Amino acid sequence: VVTTYCPANNEPIASVRQGNLEDYEETVKKAKEAWKVWADIPAPKRGEIVRQIGDALRQKIKVLGSLVSLEMGKIFVEGVGEVQEYVDVCDYAVGLSRMIGGPILPSERPGHALIEQWNPVGLVGVITAFNFPVAVYGWNSAIAMICGNVCLWKGAPTTSLVSVAVTKIISKVLEDNKLPGAICSLVCGGADIGTAMARDERMDLLSFTGSTKVGKQVALMVQERFGECVVTCSCFNFLKVFEDADLNLVIPSALFAAVGTAGQRCTTARRLFLHESIHDEVVAKLAKAYAQVRIGDPWDSDTLYGPLHTKEAVKMFLDAVEQAKQQGGSVVCGGKVINRPGNYVEPTIVTGLPHNAPIVHTETFAPISYVLKFKEEEEVFAWNNEVKQGLSSSIFTKDLGRIFRWLGPKGSDCGIVNVNIPTSGAEIGGAFGGEKHTGGGRESGSDSWKLYMRRST
Repeated sequence: VVTTYCPANNEPIASVRQGNLEDYEETVKKAKEAWKVWADIPAPKRGEIVRQIGDALRQKIKVLGSLVSLEMGKIFVEGVGEVQEYVDVCDYAVGLSRMIGGPILPSERPGHALIEQWNPVGLVGVITAFNFPVAVYGWNSAIAMICGNVCLWKGAPTTSLVSVAVTKIISKVLEDNKLPGAICSLVCGGADIGTAMARDERMDLLSFTGSTKVGKQVALMVQERFGECVVTCSCFNFLKVFEDADLNLVIPSALFAAVGTAGQRCTTARRLFLHESIHDEVVAKLAKAYAQVRIGDPWDSDTLYGPLHTKEAVKMFLDAVEQAKQQGGSVVCGGKVINRPGNYVEPTIVTGLPHNAPIVHTETFAPISYVLKFKEEEEVFAWNNEVKQGLSSSIFTKDLGRIFRWLGPKGSDCGIVNVNIPTSGAEIGGAFGGEKHTGGGRESGSDSWKLYMRRST
């Protein structure tokens, strides 16, 4: 039995009984049986079921958003926004259910047809992290379902209540349509369940979101059995501001990118590169903006900044700030724990470190911005690409030539490349994911649906 705690006060909310390996085995068998029913349903009809799931989530969007705030700790508007992402990807999947297909190609043999036929892979396992306990499952499940797959979800143990609530909403829709609830199965559990999913040959595709360390272990286990996986791991995102940038865009963007979700987004800006000519001005304006951030209970609609998810995250924050100081950094603002119940820390700006300082290359899932100076475009593009991760990046400039160099082959090597907008945030219509140690997988829009299907020529 695992107790789930509220990050805003560290008070227990509820106890959740975790599944063991016997429960997992039973669940996989039921999901496989449910696939036999689901695969026979025409894709547009599957889309209709996904549409109903989107509508059911719409009806519960505020209460589910509140639960995300209560259990994960992100502010209410972000909790609701995360559920909205699932709703939006359901809408996207409904249209996709009438569009997926392969080409009929000219055959070189008389009287023959050459067809690329797309079929579902079968059972899709989805392992998600605490920071987006609804949306990431939604990106995977809505697309996987219209492709004809069934899903087995393992959410983060610290957000089990959200996982249970979402699954209950989905299962009611399925059962109201006389379909087995096991089409979207859930096992609450820890590393033993995750390992079982990675090693299970019945798991036709495994989607993993989490740390690079665990992602590498998962990918190796899946590859060992020649399985398929979509991996989205740790990331270290960058925001670069050139001398011609519009600072009216830069300040709120940098603030949101670094401080939103208390620095716990996979797209949070960890490094802020400023051209030396504007460095001092931007740092002063940012420090002033940081001081105005409204801190409070995440479910209070007036709050802009809530707690870190766990006590362990607070310790990691303090350790990172101390390392930054030891390596020559200066704390411009923040750097301390806030004296109130819960896991609250001050949004922090650190200046004076070189681009290759060890802490600058270490991801800390907390609201710490390392502000660095640069002189030339070529060097800052190189610094952007020198870290092992590659999820999201952004530049602020009015120079069209620089923008297209940034988007081109010698520009950003990240999966998400932004211009004059923050690193954080993405649209469900585009493929979401990153390069290098971020994993290389893609979820949600564009042609990501192909990952959830197998092609027969």
